[in-house]
Amino acid sequence: MIPFVDLKAQYQTIKDEIDAAIKAVVESCHFVLGEQVEAFEADFARFCGTEYARGVNSGTSALHLALLAAGVKAGDEVITVSDTFVATAAAICYTGAKPVFVEIEPRSCTMDPARIEAAITPRTRVIMPVHLYGGCAEMDPITEIARRHKLIVIEDAAQAHGAEYKGRRAGSLSDIACFSFYPGKNLGAYGEGGAVVTDNSEYATAIKRLRDHGQSQKYYHDEVGYNYRMEGIQGAVLRVKLRHLENWTAARRQHAAAYRDSLTGSGMRLLEPHGTSAWHIFPVFTPRRNELLDYLKARNIGSGIHYPIPIHLQRGYAELGYKHGNLPLTEQACDEVLSLPMYAELPNEHLLEVVTAIHEFTANTSEPTAEVTRAHS
Repeated sequence: MIPFVDLKAQYQTIKDEIDAAIKAVVESCHFVLGEQVEAFEADFARFCGTEYARGVNSGTSALHLALLAAGVKAGDEVITVSDTFVATAAAICYTGAKPVFVEIEPRSCTMDPARIEAAITPRTRVIMPVHLYGGCAEMDPITEIARRHKLIVIEDAAQAHGAEYKGRRAGSLSDIACFSFYPGKNLGAYGEGGAVVTDNSEYATAIKRLRDHGQSQKYYHDEVGYNYRMEGIQGAVLRVKLRHLENWTAARRQHAAAYRDSLTGSGMRLLEPHGTSAWHIFPVFTPRRNELLDYLKARNIGSGIHYPIPIHLQRGYAELGYKHGNLPLTEQACDEVLSLPMYAELPNEHLLEVVTAIHEFTANTSEPTAEVTRAHS
């Protein structure tokens, strides 16, 4: 069996460090926030190239607090994309604001800057691009549009730990940025976790207060806040993992290069990300997606779909008024995407088996084929 992701393989490479870090938290009894979280925040801010990082209990909470810190309130509008995990839109709805979806660029599957200005209204407060699959959105034109219209930009960087755009890290490309540390992420906690990063001291102070019941100091609640605090164990685990993230990202990029070389002529459309992707997901696109999914499953090869139904067509968001055909490029991407096994420890022989199976599939379905090249030199 070739797994889609193998968290046990990663744990085995850092087991002693992880076990010692967890033991230290248990012995200290600093289970919520505390020294380990503060130290992780400082480390992660340096990693992203920002002044501040604030740890929270999930990526969804990070998005929610970033929007609140930016002043988003009921009746406002936030421009984003529909080809993303549902948390992007859910966090907007938590504030009482309305998500306004724009089309993606088909090659990168990220927000198309050319579609933004037509979506701006007097109620627009924020533009929220999503760095999907580990690749950044085209941030320069997005931030230029935001400046002209006096809007705030919030990066949904939940999948983009270590991604770069024109020499700058994801998280440092906007007013505020949000990360998820869900276990399967490139930088994953051993449970839920998230962070908000920014250079703005007012945003950082507001998020620190809002994540802890609105407290400016213990038992002094300046506003209605939330229980969005990061646990001490997650901070400790993330500190350990962050020390290895550069090497893990390099391995992912090597796997992605091997996939791209080996899948030339396979009949699959490949992603063309902006900048240097962190390759959280390696997607391929084919109109025969469901057939390919079944073909790989029959050969004990794990795969996934990110994401099968865009948010604008989800039942829970029907009140927004979107219909099938409103975002045809987004809908096509969701109909055709299939995610291949991708993790730092992915063995070369597994990768080669995956691409061999894909070439066999296209040969059996009369699609273009090509000789399978060696996955790694």
